[in-house]
This record gives sequence, C-alpha cells and structure tokens, in this order.
Amino acid sequence: MPGIRPLTDPSTDPVPHRTRAEWRAGWPMVVAAMLGAGLGPGLYQNLSSLFTPGLEASFGWSRGDIATAAGLALGGAAAAPLIGRAADRVGVRPIIIASMLLLGVAYLWLSAMGMEGGRAIWRYQLGVVFLVFALPGTSSLTYGKLIAARFVRGRGLALALGTSGLALATIVAAPLLGAVIDRYGWRAGFVTLAGGSTLVALPLILLSLRAAGTARIEHTVSVATQGSSAAAARRDRRFWIMVASAWLINAATTGFVTQLVPIGLELGLRPAQAALLLTSFAASAIAGRLLVGWLVDRHRPQPVAAAFAIVSAAAFVSLAFAPAGLTLLLLLVFLAGLMNGAENDLLPFFAARLFGLRAYAEIYGTAMPIALSGTAVGIIGFGRMHDATGGYTGALTLGSIALLMAATCFLTLPDRARDDAPSADR
Repeated sequence: MPGIRPLTDPSTDPVPHRTRAEWRAGWPMVVAAMLGAGLGPGLYQNLSSLFTPGLEASFGWSRGDIATAAGLALGGAAAAPLIGRAADRVGVRPIIIASMLLLGVAYLWLSAMGMEGGRAIWRYQLGVVFLVFALPGTSSLTYGKLIAARFVRGRGLALALGTSGLALATIVAAPLLGAVIDRYGWRAGFVTLAGGSTLVALPLILLSLRAAGTARIEHTVSVATQGSSAAAARRDRRFWIMVASAWLINAATTGFVTQLVPIGLELGLRPAQAALLLTSFAASAIAGRLLVGWLVDRHRPQPVAAAFAIVSAAAFVSLAFAPAGLTLLLLLVFLAGLMNGAENDLLPFFAARLFGLRAYAEIYGTAMPIALSGTAVGIIGFGRMHDATGGYTGALTLGSIALLMAATCFLTLPDRARDDAPSADR
C-alpha cells in the first residue's frame, strides 16, 4: 500500500548497541507511560469489583445493572479518533494533562453519587462516561506514539513496560483500596483514586516527559511523512484484523476481571481471598506484557500473540469447571490474565509496525472505540449472563471461544502488503 513504511525484523539491524542508546535516552518516557497507565481510568476498570458490594447495598442495583451501566458508558470512546487527531496535530502533552484532570473530576463525581438521595443509575453511568473520555489521553494513543518514535529495536519491550504500569498499580492498589473501602466506605475509595491521579500521577508524568525531551520528539514526528494516513489504514484489511483481535480479547478478559471478586466468592472464597484473585490477575498482566514484549522484539509477533491467546483460552475453560480451592484458582486466574496483559502491548505495537507514525494517534484512536465496544460487550455479558443463569460457567465458556477466535486473527494477520516499501526506520 503506497505510503506505508512497515518495520522490518530488528535482527537485521547491524548496530545492536542502538538498543542500549534507546534505553538511555528513552527511559523517562517509559516511566511516564507507566504512571499514566497505572493511575489512569484502567485502574478503576480492574478494581471496579471492589466497589460492587457497596453499590449493591447503597442503591439496590444488581450486578447486571452495574455492569450494563458501565458497559453502555463505554460508548464515550467514540471520541477517541478525534482525540487522536488532536494529539497528532497539537501534541500529546496537552491531551495528557486534560485527561488526567478530567479523570479526577470523574472520580469525585462518582464519590458524590446518591448524596442528594437519588438512586438513579444514570449518575453512575455518567461518571463512567467521564472516565472513558479520559482514557485515550492516558493510554498508548498518546504514550505509544512517543515510545514508538524513540524506540525501534526495543519497541516491544518499551511498550510492554509502559503499559505494565496498570498491572503494577493494580497489585499495589487492590489491597490498599480494599482496606480503604472496608474501613471508610466506597465513597472514600473514589476520593482516593481522584487524589492518586491528579495529585500524585500528573506532576510525576510531567516531570518525566520533560526529562525525556518530549517536545523535541514530537517536533521530529510532526514533520515526518513516513507511514499511512488514517483513511488509508481504515481501507487496509490488516487494520480490521488487528482490531477484531483486540475486540475479542477485550470481550473475554475485561468482562472476566470486572466480575473476578464475585466469581471468587461464588467459588467459596472468603472476601479477602477473593481480592487476592485481582492480585493474581494483575501479576499475570505484567508477565504477559513483559514476555510478549521481549518475544516480539526477537520473533515474528503473530504466532507469539496466538500462543498467548490459546493459553488464556484454556484457563477460561478450566475456570468454568474448576473445583473450589485458592491455590488452583490463583493459578488459573494468572493464566487467564496473560492475554489481557499481552493485548495492551500488541495493539500499539502492531499499529506502529504496520502503519507507521504519520497518523499513529488517529489510527490508534480509530481502533480504540471498536476495541472498547468489545469491552462493553464483555462487561455487560458477564454481568447479565450471571443474572440469567445464576453462575459464570456460560460466560467463561464464551470467553474461551472468543480468545480462540483472537488467536485465529493473529495467525491470519499479514505482516505487510505486497507493495509496501522497505522500511528505513530500523
């Protein structure tokens, strides 16, 4: 396809020391991405099940009601292409700042739900819409463009480390936020998240971006012409195969994690034990990101991605029929979460690899609402199927099928079109 300059195998680079040079110059950018991902809206997505019992008790909403409201609110991701276009044109720093401030507002709105005596679920839904609007500016739409511009040989691992901030934050925050909610209630949990995003994460992100020389990198990328336009990417079947894989993975793994604590409770765990399942899921997300990032820098990425999807699919099936027992459940949750961690690295990796950086943020922004519609289906589906069947076996089985379909997408994803020109950026 004219205009597309895909990346070549890094093993062909005759200057291996470039990898070390990339890391010496680019590590502050990776730190910024870790902070943005770790204390961005994704943290609430991973920890939302901690709030479910309190919301049920306060408002009388069912798990299906809560899941449906959150899932429908993800329609706000339709704004992601516009946010991506703005990031391509005005730079990512203004988008990052606005997103983190909006995130704090969203958490404070959620903390105030029902204080006036109302019980309508639209208040919760609107709060989640605010979270979704903040998501693009805290994701690989912004940080991925900067990392892809700075890193070439080590791009997969750099993206993996950047997105691993969410999993690391989940591990740390799950027991701490759980303790806050147990002691002070769910409202205090939302206030805690607001403080973490605006008072802790945002200042550190800005310091890291300044240390990384972000302004210079953005200027270099803005004058570059390599890569596809967003319109050309949308006409390319590779884009749609890539997005389909993300949709399927999100439908399975996000629906799973948002019901993880209730799943553990129904399998006979005590509340404190069920909360440990979130830690296991977060640990697997870290492992999935780092391992897949290391592998795709050294091997053809499509088979690597397919293998991860197959492992997680097998774990989903096993969980559907697993006997009670904390050790076994922790292991199965770890394996089930591997693909969730890998996907957050693979989507920005493939977007940059296949379509270049010319319109990266808009291309990624176009993919985001489609992928998040899978998240909405998963969140709603897991909650509603539980309400309809009284358990999670059906939802876990369908999740396994979705992951196997994602593996098929990866195996059929072409690396480049026949008329793509050789790349000059490796």
